[in-house]
Amino acid sequence: MGFDPSGRLPEAFTSLGTSSFTQFLSVAAPDLLPGRRPLPPGLSAGDVAPHGTTIVAISFAGGVVLAGDRRATMGNMIASRDIEKVHPADAFSLIGIAGTAGVGIELMRLFQVELEHYEKIEGVMLSVDGKANRLAAMIRQNLGAALQGLAVIPLFAGYDQAATDPARVGRIFSFDVAGGLYEETGYDAIGSGSIFAKSALKKRYRPGISAEEATRLAVEALYDAADDDTATGGPDLIRRIFPVVMTASAEGTHRLTEEQVSAIAEAVVNARHENPGG
Repeated sequence: MGFDPSGRLPEAFTSLGTSSFTQFLSVAAPDLLPGRRPLPPGLSAGDVAPHGTTIVAISFAGGVVLAGDRRATMGNMIASRDIEKVHPADAFSLIGIAGTAGVGIELMRLFQVELEHYEKIEGVMLSVDGKANRLAAMIRQNLGAALQGLAVIPLFAGYDQAATDPARVGRIFSFDVAGGLYEETGYDAIGSGSIFAKSALKKRYRPGISAEEATRLAVEALYDAADDDTATGGPDLIRRIFPVVMTASAEGTHRLTEEQVSAIAEAVVNARHENPGG
C-alpha cells in the first residue's frame, strides 16, 4: 500500500478507529487478508499447498487441552514432518488449524492480532464467545478461497473466566468452511484423522477428568488417528518428533515441554506393544 508523496498517512489510518483489526485491514490493505489470493487456473490445492491434518481438544476439570500432530501433506507426499499447528490465541485461549497450511497459519496469526488489537482499543479482553464469533467471521471471509480448494478449518478452545459452572470453564468451538460456529461438549477433533480420533475419545472420555488424564487421552487419540489415517503423523521416536500439546486454565495457556510430551508418547507406544488396539 503506497503512501501519499506529502508524507501523510492514508485516510484509513486517520479515520475513526474500530476494535476489529480485520475490519481495518479490509479497508487499509484488503490484499493482505487470507483468502484474497486466488488459485492459479488448472491447479488443485493439493498440488500447490501443504495441508495440515489432525487436531484434538479435550476439556478437563479446570480447563481444556488442545493437541495436534506434526505432519503436513501435499497430495500423497509428506511435505513436513514437524509443522506446528497448535498455538495460543491469547492469554487464555488456544487455536489449532487443519486444511491448507499456509492460509491456516496466516489466519491464526491474524486472529492473534485481532484479539490483541481489540484488547488495546477497548481496554478489556473479549469473552470466549466473542473470540469464537470473531474467528467465525474471519473464516467466512475465506469462503471464496475455500471453494477453490484452499479451505482451512480451525479448532478453538479456551478457559472461560466468566463461567459460573466449574464444569464449563473449558470450552471448545468448531467451525465449518462457511463460518458456521458450533460449541462442542467434552471433546472434539478436526482434520483428516478426526473420525478416528473422536472414535477413540468416545470410549475413553468422561467429564471431570484431570489435566494429566486429558493430555494422555489427547496423545492416544492422535496415535489412533495416525494408525488409520496416512495424513496424520504419529509419534516419531527416531527423529524425536512428538505432538504439540497445550492447555488453557486459570493460570493461562501453557505448552507442555518436549520432555513431558515424549514421556507420554513413549508410554502410549509401550502400552500398544501389549494391546495394539488400545
